[in-house]
Amino acid sequence: MEQTQKAILVGVNLNNQSDYEFDYSMEELSNLTEACDVEVVGQITQNLQKVNSSHYIGTGKIQEVAALLEEREGNIVIFNDELSPSQIRNLEADLDCKVIDRTILILDIFASRAKTREAQLQVEVAQLQYMLPRLVGLRESLGRQGGGGVGTKNKGVGETKLELDRRRIEEKISILSKELEALVAHRQTQRKKRKKNEVSVVSLVGYTNAGKSTIMNAMVERHSQTEAKQVFEKDMLFATLETSVRSIELPDNKSFLLTDTVGFVSKLPHHLVKAFRSTLEEVAEADLLIHVVDYSNPNYKQLIQITQDTLKDIGIENIPTIYAYNKADLVEIEIPSLQGETVYLSAKQRIGIDELIELIRKHIFKDYVQCKMLIPYDEGGLVSYFNDHAKILSTDYENEGTMLTLECKRSDMEKYQKFVLE
Repeated sequence: MEQTQKAILVGVNLNNQSDYEFDYSMEELSNLTEACDVEVVGQITQNLQKVNSSHYIGTGKIQEVAALLEEREGNIVIFNDELSPSQIRNLEADLDCKVIDRTILILDIFASRAKTREAQLQVEVAQLQYMLPRLVGLRESLGRQGGGGVGTKNKGVGETKLELDRRRIEEKISILSKELEALVAHRQTQRKKRKKNEVSVVSLVGYTNAGKSTIMNAMVERHSQTEAKQVFEKDMLFATLETSVRSIELPDNKSFLLTDTVGFVSKLPHHLVKAFRSTLEEVAEADLLIHVVDYSNPNYKQLIQITQDTLKDIGIENIPTIYAYNKADLVEIEIPSLQGETVYLSAKQRIGIDELIELIRKHIFKDYVQCKMLIPYDEGGLVSYFNDHAKILSTDYENEGTMLTLECKRSDMEKYQKFVLE
């Protein structure tokens, strides 16, 4: 029977961070740890001007950690930041147990959640890139721990892979990256097709577990006939890793594509951001972003900032954004409520979805115009086209052809200008 993993969490508050931010970051580390089925049995923090280059924390704190490990029968220490290879080695030698950092913890969660081939490749590339400079320390850690549990249970990246030398790991990264590039190329082809069809793309972004998938499902439910189009949603960190794209068909023949993306988290490992760049390109090409916020979280302002910073880091700026303050039913306010570019709603209760769609409409259907067209009877195919792609306000049959009063895309009006009367 596998030994239960009991973790001591260690965090260093560098002086530029407020207590409030630091406390939230440690609380989040605890949630990440529990998401890996590891029990948190203790926590130690230290305020430092700068980190200790050899052990990350001071020698006095190492003794405190060792004492707490013994007292609480802990068998793993998890640091709230990314550690260098030498820091891992030194800490493991002094504490005589496995030491991992926030990065490998997040990589582990991503590995267990990845379902599609693309997501699995992205995670594996990120894991291998993380491991490359850490081979020695990780090999020693495996020897000590027998290879089990968090930090080494990564799908497809177990003990055997760590025994590979650097060159073979680099080759593996290269092979996986090529396969990933092929999948990315396929995704880009799909995006080009959408652009050609002039379909607006709306992307859901936000912190992990803010309710993006629930909002997507609520919209799909409202404006699609099929249950099969629902996306996976669960109240857990990183429930969504794959980008889902759904077509939202509105009653007046207007439609847009809605994409759901991986959620963000503070200190998202740079290996991971790099690996998931292709997934996040969906966001870069969106016409509108819906920034989903968990309004019931007391730290929601901080989480908004982290999401904005992460988007900026991956080069996503200047895209019009509306804010969906979700889970507002858990706060003492009346919903639905619309304030400027913000809608307060509850996706789970399906309250405020219509208001959100109205806000989306205002942004992405600006280029629709109202006009009258007289379409000759021998151009009947065009009447069918407008019945499918425009909002027909009235249809009259004249001697010369079909008279349509309609609301359509400006580009369609310009394309068929010769039939426009007014």
